Amino acid sequence: MRNEKFAVKAQAFMGFYIGKGANLENINPSAPAGFNLGVEIPSSQQRPWQQYLNNPTVGFGLSYINFGADVMGHAVAAYLYIMFNAVRTRHFEMKVKLASGLGVVSRHYYSHEIDEDYYDSPVNNTIFSTYLNVYLATGLNMDFLITPNFKVNSELGFFHMSNGRTRVPNRGLNTLYGSLGFIAAVNSEKELQPVNFPDLPYKWSLNITGSVGKMHLNRADKHKFFMASFHTGATYSVNNWYAVGPGVDIFYSGGVSVNTHSGFYRKDLEYTTIDKMRVGVAVNNEFKFGVLTAILDWGIYVFNPSRNYFYEPHPVYGYNRPMFYKYKPGGDDDGWNYFRFGLRCLVWDNIYLQATAKTHLQVCEYIEFGIGYQIPFLGRNNRTAGRSIVFHHRKNWWRNY
Repeated sequence: MRNEKFAVKAQAFMGFYIGKGANLENINPSAPAGFNLGVEIPSSQQRPWQQYLNNPTVGFGLSYINFGADVMGHAVAAYLYIMFNAVRTRHFEMKVKLASGLGVVSRHYYSHEIDEDYYDSPVNNTIFSTYLNVYLATGLNMDFLITPNFKVNSELGFFHMSNGRTRVPNRGLNTLYGSLGFIAAVNSEKELQPVNFPDLPYKWSLNITGSVGKMHLNRADKHKFFMASFHTGATYSVNNWYAVGPGVDIFYSGGVSVNTHSGFYRKDLEYTTIDKMRVGVAVNNEFKFGVLTAILDWGIYVFNPSRNYFYEPHPVYGYNRPMFYKYKPGGDDDGWNYFRFGLRCLVWDNIYLQATAKTHLQVCEYIEFGIGYQIPFLGRNNRTAGRSIVFHHRKNWWRNY
């Protein structure tokens, strides 16, 4: 292993917007540009998750973004990221980067003089409606080693910013970019010896989670609706860092209400609690990074009365839509399937906290925060006399194996 203690990265970048809507086309901004700063810590090979993931690099990043138009302003984003080794030679390294954090924008819809008669006017920035937004990024990071302490760096990537529909309008931004910069590394005086860890002692685990959130449906409506979900799912550990399995979700949406001017709004109906419920079955995917787990679920509604409650009838089915139907994912029609992605963090033994976004394709429905309990079941070969089948995620658990 290279004897790096940490490294400092600096990049300049420029990109272009993808998936432009009417508002962005009216504003017609120049190319987004800015710079990225980062502090990176390579794997010390002293933790199990580092071994399981082929010794990735973790880092903290700070980005400045000029959106290319005065009405859009600029942003500063702070985020954590991880980079997985893909190619590693004596003079070249390529890594896959994943980043997640928060971004603050200087201009948004409610910070302008609003022209209510023309929603997509260039005067109105409908890209963001809040100062604070979620920042997500991914890409390919390439290092060209010049000396043991200096590298030329380039990156091809994608980033997304939006507020997760906590307030609308919330069209968000999707940007492809390229960057060029350098990395200066600081070497450690002593080299740590790698530690070999045992495999995870369980194959199956059961997750039980309760979450809450809120959603804004219409820019002219001040209501913020309460959202909640209950999830239970079983996952099978394919290896030490990836698990997959079935799950069941129960959703509650306060947005199914006559107290709004968009979404689920029909004056001819009176909504009950059952009308606000949905039930789905999902395929759960988990990517494990020690106490952190990245979640990516895909589900199908098996009970969804609100599919018939939209304020406009479907052009083919009217108000009586079947379980599966063609829909336009623009935020007004949720559709028959859903995605959930986010992070879970073990905070004490098997108890975890979770932050996720529920979406319909690329359109976010809402962001939720929850608490849950994970029950891993020890494999038969890892049980000893008098030992419970249930595994507890205590600190340094591997010392008993």
